[in-house]
Amino acid sequence: MGKLIVSLSPHAHGTDSVEKNMYGVIIALIPALLVSLFYFGLGSAIVLATSVIACVFFEWAIAKFIMKRENLSICDGSAILTGLLLGFNLPSNLPIWIIIVGALFAIGVGKMSFGGLGNNIFNPALLGRAFLLISFPAQMTSWPVAGQLTSYLDAETGATPLAIMKQAIKSGDASLLDQLPSATHLLLGSNPTGGLGTIGEVCALALLLGLVYMLWKKIITWHIPVSIIATVFVLSGLLHLANPVYADPFAEILTGGLMLGAIFMATDYVTSPMTGKGQLIYGVAIGVLTVVIRNWGSYPEGMSFAILIMNAFTPIINTYIKPKRFGEVPAKK
Repeated sequence: MGKLIVSLSPHAHGTDSVEKNMYGVIIALIPALLVSLFYFGLGSAIVLATSVIACVFFEWAIAKFIMKRENLSICDGSAILTGLLLGFNLPSNLPIWIIIVGALFAIGVGKMSFGGLGNNIFNPALLGRAFLLISFPAQMTSWPVAGQLTSYLDAETGATPLAIMKQAIKSGDASLLDQLPSATHLLLGSNPTGGLGTIGEVCALALLLGLVYMLWKKIITWHIPVSIIATVFVLSGLLHLANPVYADPFAEILTGGLMLGAIFMATDYVTSPMTGKGQLIYGVAIGVLTVVIRNWGSYPEGMSFAILIMNAFTPIINTYIKPKRFGEVPAKK
């Protein structure tokens, strides 16, 4: 016997479902997936496959043996998506055992400890990445140079554009920014002089294609990604005008995990605000925090921490930013 759910009108019928939206996001990630295989080859395949398999396994095992659920939800695509996004936030030479630890933390702590899909406060994939970054900083900040298609643990590494930008700020030497790849290289994902970064952040163009697809399919709205990117662009542009030691705004938005985070991580249904106005506030705040952490924090990248911080503020935003209610306005006494 199914449960009869009684709720207030108005009611609307739609074709959206958890499965449809989850697999829609996975389809949107395909261009970035193909680019990662093109640049990193074997390393990318091992990291992504390990992450996806581990996330699906841990969700199945926890739901079945710990939560004692009869109807398992591993086929709804959410565990696969978490595995992909976690893998996209890792370097392509990360050892398998560390990936498995990250997957266990992402699913076990970030998702299932809150009750499963729809109940988690923080984005599970980002929580897994943050845990690994704090626990294994050396392995998580080793960035293979592109083109080593058959290399994995023994891949040659190099400095990423974000590391160069951070070094320029610390030293006060703006000439170091001359080592940055051109905007075209950053857009296409190639870096002739060093490392590229995590698996999923290497090609801004591939991520933008995913954004266009999700907007076309109405999987997400424009509010969060546009507000994040615009905020980072404006603030970094002002900083660059004030002092050339700060990178120009095009370099800021095309490097690191900004595009990946703005398009695929910050737009997570569960951990982002429900209203358009709330999403704009959320996106602007993420943009501000990203610029602050990148330029004055300990880590070269601030996107992951900025999103996690604002995940915690989402319930507050939802409480105070509400749509207008329909119906009669009560008379004031």
